[in-house]
Amino acid sequence: MKTLKDARVGDTVTVARLHGEGAVKRRIMDMGITKGTEIHIRKVAPLGDPMELNVRGYELSIRKTDAEMIELV
Repeated sequence: MKTLKDARVGDTVTVARLHGEGAVKRRIMDMGITKGTEIHIRKVAPLGDPMELNVRGYELSIRKTDAEMIELV
C-alpha cells in the first residue's frame, strides 16, 4: 500500500482511499482530499514535516502523520 507520505516532490498522485476514524478523517475530507482527487507534491520541509501540496487549485500543508492516512492508486 502506497501512501501520500511515500510520494516524492514533483509527483502528481491520485487518492484511492482514506484511512482513519471520526474527526481525523473528516478533517482530511474537509481539506478537499477525497477519493479520486489529484494531488501535486510541491515541497517537503528539510526535516520532512510538513509537506506542501497543491489540491484542487489551492496550496495545503499537511503533516506526515496525516499523509500516512491517505492511500494512493
